Order: sequence, then structure tokens, then C-alpha cells
Amino acid sequence: MRTQVGIIGAGPAGLLLSHLLHLRGISSVVLERRSREYVERRVRAGVLEQGTVDTLVEAGVGERMLREGLPHHGIELRYGGAGHRIAFEKLVPGRSITVYGQQEVVKDLIAARLAAGGDLRFEVEDVVVHDVDTEQPYLTFGDERLDCDIIAGCDGFHGVSRPSIPEGVLTIYERDYPFAWLGILARVAPSSEELIYARNERGFALHSMRTPAISRFYLQVPPDARLDDWPDERIWSELKARLETVPGFELATGEILERGITPMRSFVAEPMQYGRLYLAGDAAHIVPPTGAKGLNLAVADVRVLTEALAAYFKDGTTELLEAYSQTCLKRVWRAQHFSYWMTTLLHTFDEDDAYARRLQLSYLDYVTSSEAAATTLAENYVGLPF
Repeated sequence: MRTQVGIIGAGPAGLLLSHLLHLRGISSVVLERRSREYVERRVRAGVLEQGTVDTLVEAGVGERMLREGLPHHGIELRYGGAGHRIAFEKLVPGRSITVYGQQEVVKDLIAARLAAGGDLRFEVEDVVVHDVDTEQPYLTFGDERLDCDIIAGCDGFHGVSRPSIPEGVLTIYERDYPFAWLGILARVAPSSEELIYARNERGFALHSMRTPAISRFYLQVPPDARLDDWPDERIWSELKARLETVPGFELATGEILERGITPMRSFVAEPMQYGRLYLAGDAAHIVPPTGAKGLNLAVADVRVLTEALAAYFKDGTTELLEAYSQTCLKRVWRAQHFSYWMTTLLHTFDEDDAYARRLQLSYLDYVTSSEAAATTLAENYVGLPF
């Protein structure tokens, strides 16, 4: 087999790249080790930046998102017994976020690729990357071989793409946080119209949503927490303790549909390319989910890579491909800092003394009282323009 771009991974990055390349007349094959059912049901991110929404609409895959997604024009920071709204419509006019689950984006992209005759291969075992430092890279899987001009590694943090780069090429930057997030999906209508980020002495909590009938919640828990230690009753009790700190607010509860524990870490691999292998999304970088940047960074990477590949296949120019990593990393590091900032602003750290905690509250007071500080939060949260 032969294609112009071999794409490893059928998450949002790989699927969107395949679709955008198709719109430019560039062929691709997508290889995914999981089943289609698995990737369409995998619950991950749910907050789409303005630029991500615009990208999906421009690509012709945003119709259901516009119909079913939940536009939000602000978020609430809750601490010290009060809620403080960060008003996007005032601070960053014309820009907002849309709550629409990653699995729904994946469903839309798969449907679009299949409708266009795209070559998507699920449950592909033993993908191996070959000869990316030559002009004839290829992929093998099972007893098959796929010859490519370019290989795109969109297979996430634990995929095969990044480890295929020789030792000594990449510089790794990482930080592990001393806590994790316990996330649940519940069959209950949201108790708030907008996301609530709650800083509490008991730990951080986040009230989010997926649909008008399904809510998403997160709790800061110890890094070694086990799901067996968190029965339904304890989860709801802790969410109430951390969220019901504002007079008149009452948290509605319901059936817990899914639950999981996510480690909190920051990770960047530089450069995001080697030879004819280009990394995108979680294969190259991870952010703590506090800033809602993971999926959105993957979309930004794919936009840059699409333009670079379009120029390469149109007239053979390599300038944009050569600059791919440098271009992407500017945005990646801005998102890294914002995610780190949101995480340290809202979580409790066991090692913090009374002085450090008062500093944290002082900074929250500044963010919620200064229009300049609130604007910085707002413009980063809705996403910097491309």
C-alpha cells in the first residue's frame, strides 16, 4: 500500500488531520489500535476554544456541534464563600467556549471521513515506524506495509510514535503534581449554567457539564487514590462540601455513569519532529486539565501541520515543515504556563504553609477584582487567536 501521509492514531488529532488533508486533495491512511466503538466512547476533554470551534465549522464537521454543543460566555471562580464570574463577553468580546465532548468530536470526524471514502483502520496491532530519517519512510502492522511520504504521530502519550525517535534527539520537560483528579460523569442536570472552578481548603473541585441532562465533576484527590475508596456517597458528599460554599447554591446529585482517576502532569518533548515523522497532540505534550487545553492544543498542531503539508505537496517547499516544531511550541508553552498557573492558583498543596495559602487567596482576589488580570485569564481560556 502507498499513501502520502500515514497517520498513527484515530483520536481528534489524527482524524482532523486526515480530514483537513482530504480537503486539500492529500491522501492519508489512519491506523488505530483501539476499536471504533472504544474511541467513540472514550470520555476525555469537553471544552472547545473559539478557534477549535471555528476550525471544525470551517472544515464542514461542526453542524452537530453547533446544534448540540453548549456555548458558554463565562466561568465562575468560587472561593472564600463567594462566586466570582469571569465574563468573556465583556473581557474578550466575540470569543467564547463551547462545551462538547471529545468523543462527540471523534464521532463527527469518523462519520465525515467514512462519508468521503477515507481509509480508517481500527484494531491495528503492532504498528512499527521505519526509516523516517530517509526519503522513503514506511509503517508496518501485522503482515502489511504502508509506504508514505510523511508520517504523523497522533497516537497520544503512550503511543509508538514518540518512542520511535532515536535516543538523544528529544529534550523532555516534565512536572508531576502531588495530586490527581477523580472525574465522574453523572446523569443529572447541571446545577449551574457555567463551569465552576472551586478552590477549597478540602481541595479543588470542578462543576462542568456535557449536555443539559449530563454533568461532569472533578475532585482533587491524593495521587495514589483508588476508585474503590470512593463510593458514590463519598463522592457526592465531598463535591457538596467543596461546591456548596456559596449561599443559595445546592448541588443536584444523580446516577454516576462513569468514573476515573487522572494523574496531573505537565510534559513537553522537543522538537516535535524528526526526519519525516511529525508529532501532534498528546504524543508531543501533556497539560494538566485545569486549563482545558489538551484537545485544543492538538487542533492547533494539526492546523499548522496541514498548512505545512499542503505547501510541501503543492510545490515541494519545505520551509513550513522545517518550522513546524518551532511554530507549534510557541503556543504549546503558552498553554503549558496557563495550565500550570490555573492548577497552582486553585489547588491545595500539602507542603504549603499558611503564608503560601494566603498568597494564593491574595492572587485570586487580584484576578477577580482587576479587569486586566481577569482579561488575561479570559483570553487564554477561550484560546489565543491562530
